[in-house]
Amino acid sequence: MSNQLGLAVKPVTEYDDAEVKRVAEWINTEEYKEKNFARQALVINPAHACQPLGAELVAHAFEGTLPFVHGSQGCASYYRSTLNRHFREPAPAVSDAMTEDGAVFGGQNNLHEGLENAIALYKPKMVAVFTSCMPEIIGDDLTAFLKNARNKGIIPADMPTPYANTPSFNGSHIHGYDAMLLSILQTLTAGKQVEGRCTGKLNLIPGFDANTGNFREYKRILEAFGIPYTILGDISDVFDSPLDGTYRPYPGGTTLDDAADSINGKATLNLGPYSAAKTFSWVKDSYSGKHASLPMPMGVTKTDDFLKKLSELFGKPVPESLKEERGRAVDAMTDAHQYIHNKKFAVYGDPDQLLGYVSFLLEMGAKPYHILCSKGTKKLEKEIQALLDTSPYGAGCKIYINKDLWHMRSLLMTDPVDAMIGDTHGKFAARDAGIPLFRFGFPIFDRVNKHRYPIIGYQGVVNMLTEICNKFLDITDETCEDRFFEMMR
Repeated sequence: MSNQLGLAVKPVTEYDDAEVKRVAEWINTEEYKEKNFARQALVINPAHACQPLGAELVAHAFEGTLPFVHGSQGCASYYRSTLNRHFREPAPAVSDAMTEDGAVFGGQNNLHEGLENAIALYKPKMVAVFTSCMPEIIGDDLTAFLKNARNKGIIPADMPTPYANTPSFNGSHIHGYDAMLLSILQTLTAGKQVEGRCTGKLNLIPGFDANTGNFREYKRILEAFGIPYTILGDISDVFDSPLDGTYRPYPGGTTLDDAADSINGKATLNLGPYSAAKTFSWVKDSYSGKHASLPMPMGVTKTDDFLKKLSELFGKPVPESLKEERGRAVDAMTDAHQYIHNKKFAVYGDPDQLLGYVSFLLEMGAKPYHILCSKGTKKLEKEIQALLDTSPYGAGCKIYINKDLWHMRSLLMTDPVDAMIGDTHGKFAARDAGIPLFRFGFPIFDRVNKHRYPIIGYQGVVNMLTEICNKFLDITDETCEDRFFEMMR
């Protein structure tokens, strides 16, 4: 072996081809699976991101808001690039670029200089500050730092500056989302509650959801009901803005006035019970009106529950147009059920989406056979199991909490399934197992426009069903003998 200069290169460790082949076969065995599931400290290819990434997503979701990372430049680049690659849209954010000096002396000087520059250059209406690992490890006092910045006049007196501690080494992106959303709402609604005032609006908390099509679908459903609403917060135009030759650093987002007045709403409905848990707990204690929490409306049953709850909260009947949509979705399911019936699936992702995948598959008579969540709880496990117990197709399906995608690979190789559902990170395991990966969730890097297709509501049922069944039909056409290559399927 030699490099480009023609110099001999000796590998640190040498293996012959037979040994490589032996190990490649061994990692597909039950013996290796037992060793794989016995590991405790090591994590390989987890199906989650870190807290600050979730904080940045929700910061983008409010009008004129500049996400500000108190931490290193490299960390900020990771959050931005992940969002950029998923949406294929800009994700503008800034960092105070802490380095070794900040790690020794603290990051207050970085924060103050960074805020001064960012406010002068980018002229935001709000700055949302959140942390990465370094300031969390050294114990930076973000509360004191920002108070000092305001006292020095670095932050204008009328500029809201919510902040959240989001250590990357703890929790996941959904916890960072929750922490930042809570801080934004607490900051904007402070002193805004008015006795006897009611906006007449629904406050909709979507939770961590990186599908802009879902947000548009929520709006369409609410408009069909004639229900005025405020989405807390809205990424639909932020990460799906038109290309018209004009760059807008702050496109879309929930207006700050609407967010501030949300505390006087008629009702608040949380559709992210796991990714907005702390936020909704605070809302129940602080907001006027009624409060309710439901799973994401994925699949027919969960969409039914969503529409019935809207009807209950606002005293409006379910519109005929939505009833007709339901009928078309059920018709599509009936037409296509034979292509998915009794097939086994491996599913992974965030808790809120996982519950939706499982519900949808059970309705189609499919088996969510391996269910994996990298950051889950006993509560989630019980909720998924209760869902499995409602259907005969849930029998024999297993739940794996706090496991990663290398665990999933062992499951695929020793107890095979027909397909996987999850984000891009599962493509390596799917390829090894020789099965299709249906890309729903976050992040999706290797396909285009997936975030524009809703997977909630009755239209979401049709979209998921169409993608899954047509892929199985493609596989049939691509692998069948010539005599079975037919026009009708």
